[in-house]
Amino acid sequence: MSDRDTVRVRFAPSPTGTPHIGNIRTALFNWLFARHHGGKFVLRIEDTDVARRVPGAVESILDALRWLGLQWDEGPEVDGPYGPYYQSLRLDLYQSLAERLVAEGKAYYCFCTQERLTEMRKEQEARKEPPGYDRLCRTLSEADVQACFEKGLKPVVRLKVPLEGETSFHDLIRGEITFANAVLDDLVLLKSDGYPTYHLANVIDDHYMNITHVMRAEEWIPSTPRHILLYKALGFEPPIFAHLPIILAPDRSKLSKRHGATDTGWYREQGYLPEAMVNYMALLGWAYDEKQEIFTIPELIEKFELGKVNPTGAVFSKDKLDWMNAYYINHVVGVEELAARCLPFLQNAGLVAPGSPADVREFPYLLSIVPLIKERMKLLSEVADLTDFFFLDDLHYDPLALVQKKMTPESTLAALESAEQALLPLRDWKEEALEGTLRPLAENLGLKPGQLFMTLRVAITGRTVSPGLFETMEVLGRQRTLLRVARAADALRNM
Repeated sequence: MSDRDTVRVRFAPSPTGTPHIGNIRTALFNWLFARHHGGKFVLRIEDTDVARRVPGAVESILDALRWLGLQWDEGPEVDGPYGPYYQSLRLDLYQSLAERLVAEGKAYYCFCTQERLTEMRKEQEARKEPPGYDRLCRTLSEADVQACFEKGLKPVVRLKVPLEGETSFHDLIRGEITFANAVLDDLVLLKSDGYPTYHLANVIDDHYMNITHVMRAEEWIPSTPRHILLYKALGFEPPIFAHLPIILAPDRSKLSKRHGATDTGWYREQGYLPEAMVNYMALLGWAYDEKQEIFTIPELIEKFELGKVNPTGAVFSKDKLDWMNAYYINHVVGVEELAARCLPFLQNAGLVAPGSPADVREFPYLLSIVPLIKERMKLLSEVADLTDFFFLDDLHYDPLALVQKKMTPESTLAALESAEQALLPLRDWKEEALEGTLRPLAENLGLKPGQLFMTLRVAITGRTVSPGLFETMEVLGRQRTLLRVARAADALRNM
């Protein structure tokens, strides 16, 4: 089997910031395609834009992929036959091939200054012409070129794009796409500092890394005919292209920071589950059918096909993501695993001591708490607010919150004292026994069950909304529950 018989795709981010939802969705589609076809998923860092590099950006990208389970087969930290996988370590290759194109008459040196190019574009805008290089240096003689070098001028290298005819390519998602060569300008391949542009490095690396399919955002469609021409100029076979739909905000504009967080790391910090994120992002432009929305990772790998990718923009709905995350919390992730994932958020809130689940003495206690609150959780980050009363020794609330409608502080105190006396001899501290004790007590006190139960809820949890009263009392345990009822009674006495 040749390299071309094996599907090889790549995700090639630039380390210019934190990974955007749109970029990670592109990585996911590439990863699913590779896994579906038994191919290779290559991670390549396109770090040749020196001015825009952001410290720590590479680590953020790697962390995001690892968090989502999108492990790469070749790339940084992974051995592979086509490295190095950082473009900044491949400069000699780009420079030599750019010089080869110049020597073969397929590219040329351009000595135009930035000032001239800026003025040229202003004039084009004034004439309402499409912006583009006017090819002034394309016709320089060898003597002119030599004279510029002798003056110490540092040129860029531009591709000689055909002035006539058309360039076409087949897109697996969009079909045949054709551009008139007359609308394509002579793109820069090599910058004056010796660094390649995205276009040159991208084409060369995709060839030498044997990439068979290039799946990227639709914004790269206008660049693709230029890349096709560059492949031909270099004598390389182009890969198969598929341009993925853009991700839109609810107002159908391009998703950006003004619509909320787009950084994948933010979603991790908020407590979105990686399984839910993968499931949701897979549906941003792809659908298996009109009904199924919840997919396991193996199901996504099995069912993912580019033929089911919609070329129109996909709307990112945070509400839908929240719903899906809540579904995973409630129906997919097991209690022990969910507790382990909640643990860091409780530790960050100072409610639980640092350490792994095996080291934290409160972890068995947490296992009993999680089933009570998971139905109210959309995000793991909510766990501290939902459970803090399970861990705190002192609850702070207004004693008047204990007093329910049609009750007085005096009748409330009497109810708490009666509840304490009824609970003291109870040894079977289970939900059913607790309810069996307190429900008849409410009737004996001439109270509606809701009045007594809400008073006890506030006394025990410090809040009016909590998990079921009797389940909560069972988990809190006999000693802690009775202590809180007694303290609530004291609070009323001391008002």
